[in-house]
Amino acid sequence: MHSISLRARVIAGIAVAVFAGTAGVAAASYKPQQKSFPMFPQVTFLDCMKPYAGAPTPEVTVKVRRHDLNDTATLELKGFKPNLDFDLFTIQHSPQTATGTPDPNSSVGLAWYQSDIHIGSNGHGHVKIRTILLDQIFGLDKDVALTPTNTFHLGFWFANPADAAHCGFTGVTPFNGEHNAGPLAFVTRPDATTNLGPLCTDPISVSGGTFACNP
Repeated sequence: MHSISLRARVIAGIAVAVFAGTAGVAAASYKPQQKSFPMFPQVTFLDCMKPYAGAPTPEVTVKVRRHDLNDTATLELKGFKPNLDFDLFTIQHSPQTATGTPDPNSSVGLAWYQSDIHIGSNGHGHVKIRTILLDQIFGLDKDVALTPTNTFHLGFWFANPADAAHCGFTGVTPFNGEHNAGPLAFVTRPDATTNLGPLCTDPISVSGGTFACNP
């Protein structure tokens, strides 16, 4: 049996305190203890990630498990060109819509560097990170008046710009430790109803058809 997170137990405790002694005590509602979802390629650079021309599209799956003090995300990558390297970030926005079309109005927004990823000689990669992820991950910076900003998406970039050159990429991006990375390779998509990233498991309607995440 999975352990119930500290955050979930607090929510349940509040519910019991409010409703205890009434005629009908509502059953406690818990946040899900794990969530799985795919990541999707940036199609412009897909041929630079395939092991050979005409190969199937590489696949990336993510499983996030909730714990008392933090969460664990495990990424499994398969079907890639061997020996590629990528840099994984949690990000504010996805440049793809829920249906996979490019979103012309969206950059990735705020980004947090989380891990490097290496593709082995068999075309597979595996990485695990442990930090605050589900429903609460955010950054802020009072020096530039950045209010608490959630990063509910995942994305990873080519570590070496040259690995994407034959797909038409030129220049560099800042998405590695040396700030000389290549383009975005894979990313998550927003939910079609809430427009929130998959690291939010508890969306709440706020106003005007917009949603926020219940922390």
